[in-house]
Amino acid sequence: MIVRARAPLRLGLAGGGTDVSPYADLYGGAILNSTISLNVYASLKPTPDGKIKFNSIDLGQSQEFNADSRLPTNHPLALFAGVYNRIVQDYCDEKSFSFEMTTYVDVPKGSGLGTSSTICVAILGAFVEFLQLGLGEYDIAHLAYEIERQDLGMAGGRQDQYAATFGGVNYMEFGKDESVIVNPLRVKSEYLSELEHNLLLYYTGTTRISSKIIERQRKAFNKEKSSSIDAAHLLKEQSVEMKKALLTGKIDEIGNILHQGWVEKKKMAEGITNKEIEDVYQAARKAGATGGKISGAGGGGYMMIYCPDTTRYQVMDALKNFNGYFQSYKFEKIGMTSWKR
Repeated sequence: MIVRARAPLRLGLAGGGTDVSPYADLYGGAILNSTISLNVYASLKPTPDGKIKFNSIDLGQSQEFNADSRLPTNHPLALFAGVYNRIVQDYCDEKSFSFEMTTYVDVPKGSGLGTSSTICVAILGAFVEFLQLGLGEYDIAHLAYEIERQDLGMAGGRQDQYAATFGGVNYMEFGKDESVIVNPLRVKSEYLSELEHNLLLYYTGTTRISSKIIERQRKAFNKEKSSSIDAAHLLKEQSVEMKKALLTGKIDEIGNILHQGWVEKKKMAEGITNKEIEDVYQAARKAGATGGKISGAGGGGYMMIYCPDTTRYQVMDALKNFNGYFQSYKFEKIGMTSWKR
């Protein structure tokens, strides 16, 4: 028997950073995001050899342990071990079992598309299917959040685990005590098709460690740095504006909202942008793009660039002189799914 799971990556369209504590706890956060047709895949195969094997195909990394009720997490595949440890603790009465877990991610590490959290959700989904745990979407997303942020101490927000689990276009609200409300949006297919046509996804050619940037944001919020908090307030307001534009079909307004959001996001912490990112963005704007932003925490990874009418072609031509590339994608309605074979 082999158990498989698949979870989609996401584009954070507006409100990014307002899901990070302590901002979300003090003021309440709001984000509009959508999953896309780039995925994390996980396969779990029971084995009789008393070993636990972890394989990350895209990273070219593997780890092997004797089957035990608790595995070390001081290695590159800590997410694998963190999920296993929590599953054994909460659902297996501390009884170990042997298996091989293999993952593959469609994009590079540090992409800004919620990769780490989506890996966590996919691995967790494979265990839920294998053990028939009967967990709901909120249960899986919250458990993935706890594993990353609490068990493993990885800095980050709350949106990625929920996006990967629920899928689709969602307006998410974040409050104190780690509360999350996922509001699925019924967006007309023609509106999404127009956004898909106009919103280019561009890989900058560089990756970044999001946790460092997020830590700077957290410190700014803790110190009540007014420029960071004011920027977060405006980003939260823009998530509402983005929701209205998407639901009412005013798609070209999205470019301006993205641009305004990018201006504010850069005020939240050092390292969100750099010269290379700014050069690409300015070249895209000069070629006809009306707005855009770095996906995720910033510093590298993927950019979203909004190109009204047919300006996508001029923008694509203008960015040929840079080191990145354009990534094909489609919006994805389905969240994490799992099955056996």
